[in-house]
Amino acid sequence: MHLVVRVCVGMVAVFGLSTLAQAQSCSSDPSGFPAWLEQFKQEAVSQGISQQAVASALDDVTYDRNTISHDRGQKVFKQSFEQFSTRMANNFRVTKGKGLIRRYADLFARIEHDYGVQAPVLVAIWGLETDFGAYIGNFQTLRSLATLAYDCRRSAQFRAELMDALRIVDRGDMAPSAMRGAWAGEIGQTQFMPSSYVKFAVDYDGTGRRDLVHSVPDVLASTAKFLRSYGWQAGQGWDPGEANFGVIQQWNKSDIYSRTIALLADKIAGQSN
Repeated sequence: MHLVVRVCVGMVAVFGLSTLAQAQSCSSDPSGFPAWLEQFKQEAVSQGISQQAVASALDDVTYDRNTISHDRGQKVFKQSFEQFSTRMANNFRVTKGKGLIRRYADLFARIEHDYGVQAPVLVAIWGLETDFGAYIGNFQTLRSLATLAYDCRRSAQFRAELMDALRIVDRGDMAPSAMRGAWAGEIGQTQFMPSSYVKFAVDYDGTGRRDLVHSVPDVLASTAKFLRSYGWQAGQGWDPGEANFGVIQQWNKSDIYSRTIALLADKIAGQSN
């Protein structure tokens, strides 16, 4: 009798572990997504995220084939620097950028005092990422992140990003419905991944929330904090070969994109034709 009980208990334990492992595993089969998501919710609560935040963020989330299509459809960057920079560091962004520096002169002065980052660089990043907040993306961030976390291609990376997105919800910075952006989970006017949002977002307008979607002060100060955290040197140059270009490369690993940020910043600052 005791042996039978042990065997039955052992079978239940093995079955339970097998079920949990199946729920934890990544897959390209959408049918396993609901079970995986339920297990992820339990893990999030075990990491200290409130049940309320987890439920509000994930209860209605479904697998998104469109996100996977975008992930699989990425193409190797084949444009030359000249081609890319001519298109991106255009007259519209230069003119708009200069106008925004004038409009927010006091804000930029405060940010440079606090973080050491010059206005033209912040405005160049702002312009290149979302045309100064005009195009932040319309993907449901939590849905995209959950789909990519379940998918096997970069599962560990996006599990961590999804967990940080839940932390953003839990601390009251954003409601789940407001979390919309690019297909890979970038949020806000300068496109922070949730992990960067958690680390670097600041409440610079004093509202009690770190809002990188609607608050220009929060957006720009958080971007400056990111750059300073990677070693930005106040008053130093940002072009290739200068002290701060390596920091710009931490913003975006693409050499062509980083050089375009520097070029656009030069044009906005009036240092280049």
